[in-house]
Amino acid sequence: MVKKIRNDAIFKKPITEKTKRSKKVLNTFTEKNKNEYKEFYIFSLASIILIFSFFSLPIIVNYFNDNFAKNKTIINVSKKNFELTLNNKNNQIKKIDESSNLENIFDDIDVFLSDEENTNTSRLSASIIEQLFKDTNYNLKRVKKTKLVNIGNTLDHLPKEMKSIENVKKRKNLFIQIVLPLIIEENTKIKLDRKKLFVILNKSNNSKSDIEWLKKKFKQYGVVKNDLSTLKIRMDEIPVSLAIAQAAKETGWGTSRFAQKGNALFGQWTWTGNGIKPAAADSNSTHKVASFKVLKASVKAYQRNINTHSSYKKFRKERAIQRDNDGKLNSLELVKYLDKYAETGIEYTKILSKIIKQNSLTEFDDVKILPTSKKLKNLI
Repeated sequence: MVKKIRNDAIFKKPITEKTKRSKKVLNTFTEKNKNEYKEFYIFSLASIILIFSFFSLPIIVNYFNDNFAKNKTIINVSKKNFELTLNNKNNQIKKIDESSNLENIFDDIDVFLSDEENTNTSRLSASIIEQLFKDTNYNLKRVKKTKLVNIGNTLDHLPKEMKSIENVKKRKNLFIQIVLPLIIEENTKIKLDRKKLFVILNKSNNSKSDIEWLKKKFKQYGVVKNDLSTLKIRMDEIPVSLAIAQAAKETGWGTSRFAQKGNALFGQWTWTGNGIKPAAADSNSTHKVASFKVLKASVKAYQRNINTHSSYKKFRKERAIQRDNDGKLNSLELVKYLDKYAETGIEYTKILSKIIKQNSLTEFDDVKILPTSKKLKNLI
């Protein structure tokens, strides 16, 4: 009879003294490795914390300085309100831009002068202007391609021959060439002011010059109670395409009596200043179309009017929403809010939209002035 042998007796080796010593050495080595890895992890974590602290320290110090340090100069107490305004959307923007003080907001503009005084500069003929533009390589095709315009091409008056230019396309092009640099120059000034406003409002402390500049702008934009939220809403550009369309509509592409005699590009009315009385006006009416010393003053007054008058509050609200959402302005949307600019109301806005589309005026919306210095190039 065969004796049954247990499996473990066949495969299980006897544990010798040498085997015990090997296991002991192995355990010691493993424990040592564990300790070394543990020390490495602790060292790495400490290094990361130290590096993070090193880079975070200046930020923390600045934060405490900005929020808890004692201020040495006047604090901009409206900064919080302004920052809230930056995040306002449709329903919240309704609460701002409500009150105005429009007295003397045109003080810095040479406006409302009589016809006899509009002789300060010579009026160039259409042929001379065309040659001047040709000599300086200024044409609308080039502007659309380069997206730049030289404000050195600005003129003080429209040529008398505008009406006699029979070719409609040629007349329109000449008109746009004349008003384009004027509109973009004024928009650039507003753009630079707006940038300065943001810089000031991002400071924790305002210098004396900052305070004086803000006072000047509050007056310029008819803002009461030093309301920075309203100033931010009003201090903004008018899309170039929209301004050109309005100038074209109000002047018949530069042929109207108001444009020719009074440099009035936008048909703005006045009841107190000097101007030109409309031929179709009632004998009892006291309003006139405001006349200007130069075309540039007309553009400046137009910008000021749109940016301050209560009739265009909805326009400014929509513009603020567009700024907050996209950063860009859409003239074909904004034009809908200029129904109060003329007595024809909505029909007027439809005509403006048609002018913008038919003449591809939106191609001028992203045109900038040709910078004359590196500093100006960086600013614009």
